[in-house]
Amino acid sequence: MWILKDKKIKNVLVSVFNKDGLISVIKKLDEHGVNIYSTGGTEKYLTDNNIHVTKVEDLTSYPSILNGRVKTLHPKIFGGILSRRDVEEDKNQLKKYVIPEFDLVIVDLYPFEKTVQSPNVTEQEIIEKIDIGGISLIRAAAKNFKDVLVVSEISQYDQLLDIIKQNCSSSLENRQEFAINAFKISSKYDTSIYNYFSNNSNDIFLQNINKKYNLRYGENPHQKGVFFGNLEEFLTKLNGKDLSYNNLLDIDAAINLISEFDESTFAILKHNNACGVASRENLLDAWKGALEADPISAFGGVLISNREIKLDVAKEINKLFYEVLIAPSFAKDALELLSQKKNRVILQQKDVLLPEKQFRTILNGVLQQEKDVKTDSVSDMKIVTKITPTKQEKIDLIFASKICKHTKSNTIVFAKNKQLIASGVGQTSRVDALNQAVKKALNFKFNLSGAVMASDAFFPFPDCVSLANDAGITSVIQPGGSIKDNLSIEYCDKHEMSMVMTGTRHFKH
Repeated sequence: MWILKDKKIKNVLVSVFNKDGLISVIKKLDEHGVNIYSTGGTEKYLTDNNIHVTKVEDLTSYPSILNGRVKTLHPKIFGGILSRRDVEEDKNQLKKYVIPEFDLVIVDLYPFEKTVQSPNVTEQEIIEKIDIGGISLIRAAAKNFKDVLVVSEISQYDQLLDIIKQNCSSSLENRQEFAINAFKISSKYDTSIYNYFSNNSNDIFLQNINKKYNLRYGENPHQKGVFFGNLEEFLTKLNGKDLSYNNLLDIDAAINLISEFDESTFAILKHNNACGVASRENLLDAWKGALEADPISAFGGVLISNREIKLDVAKEINKLFYEVLIAPSFAKDALELLSQKKNRVILQQKDVLLPEKQFRTILNGVLQQEKDVKTDSVSDMKIVTKITPTKQEKIDLIFASKICKHTKSNTIVFAKNKQLIASGVGQTSRVDALNQAVKKALNFKFNLSGAVMASDAFFPFPDCVSLANDAGITSVIQPGGSIKDNLSIEYCDKHEMSMVMTGTRHFKH
């Protein structure tokens, strides 16, 4: 059992790459009579700012060698960090070899990740940014948190200043907290190096995300939820309450869906599925078309546009209750109107590429896969029927296919004139999905005559194309690949329907 004892800071070792904010910390330590030991560029920086510093070289009797590769790797440094203050033998050895006890270690790491991302960087430059001394000092100080306070990033300086003001002593609670952060930084650093040299291979699952957001709740209010990642990289929150687990799932689905469309498009999502999508020259018309598909499901949904929201669109959107609105930009007057409801989440999407790997936890492990980045195009269409789809049908087939790709399987999507008419989603049979889509379309008074149908997987039997024909569908897009494809093709030929196969399945489980 450790004694909860404060530790007076008498000696500090300082060696940092980033000097921002350092002076205020060191001056405060100096005011408290703390002995300051430092190396290389840090020592020069402090000396130039009129702070008395003991060079590490004077302590170790060894100069910095190998062009700075070896500066602090010495028993007089690590002995002073790792010594156990309550072990008599350790104390005697420090006395024998004239080693100071370091009570505080302020060290950061070479910017490896930033260097890797730099344009035209050489491999040698990257290698030189693999920190050895710094990471060793951080780990040693964190290991000995019982006696040593380790500060491993600039964001901790304010908290450190508070500690210094309190009689320049650290509590065990302080030291434990800072040590945990140090091990977190160490782990992330090593992960970054591994991922670079392994070229993100699939030999081992190794991820380290150093930023988290506490969510309003998890999938249900009785579940806690946390998001690990840098949301600010993709989105700027302009208004609204904290996000929930479900909000983020829907936001992810919405961003992935809208990324498929180049033309001015509006989409409405509910429970990860599109309940309204329309592409039009005018965004206001796109909004009206998207809402028309299913105004009931749109209530409380997530809205997304790939164009700026202006006042005319904002006025119409404002009539609907929704959870989240996402767009690349907002006109000032539009944002003022939409922000009048303080809980409504408004997000500005940034032009940043999404990751191409996906992860999902199952059982006691993690599933990893490449993201489905394949978007069906007219060039992918293999016309398998006697009748060829019209120009407009081809446009609608691709439109429907894009929505189908981002809808839970099994799924069927009906579209007409670049508007989602209805969909059947997440059904255990493709027939059930189709019947669901038909019922929904009729419920909202849509005429399916001349509409097209997309399926995320092949038809094992001709029953789906038969039901589609009965509903008025004139053209079908599907991946093909069933041993009984010929039965569906023959049915289409007999009933003057066109059908294309893409060769690409788009399951979304």
